[in-house]
Amino acid sequence: MATAKDIMHAGAQWIYREETLDRAAELMRELDVGALPVSDQNERLCGIITDRDIVVKCVALGRDPAHVRCADLCEGTPRWVDSATDVGEVLHEMESRQIRRMPVVENKKLVGMISEADLAAHLGERQLAEFVERICAG
Repeated sequence: MATAKDIMHAGAQWIYREETLDRAAELMRELDVGALPVSDQNERLCGIITDRDIVVKCVALGRDPAHVRCADLCEGTPRWVDSATDVGEVLHEMESRQIRRMPVVENKKLVGMISEADLAAHLGERQLAEFVERICAG
């Protein structure tokens, strides 16, 4: 059976929790991604910041992204999977928590991200349709 490492997008990059949202937006543009894992000083996952978070939770409220830290928008307990995790378990975790992007960790280091696009490239039509239905249900 395939693992998280088999389907992930390799080369994901952290952003430090004390960086500002304008820097996060710049990095997203450079990497052509819509989300970045947020880390503490020890490169431990603190959360994920998305382009939508920056718009809805900062810009739309009249806040200046140059003065808001990534840590200010990280909410809840961050979720991740080990690179050896079976794809079925990855799907279950993403579906049950309604997560659209999942960081992949190996030996306590970020090695990739799994997004809906990665799932679309590796799942059958039926499996993908079920995933989308469950993730959008909430």
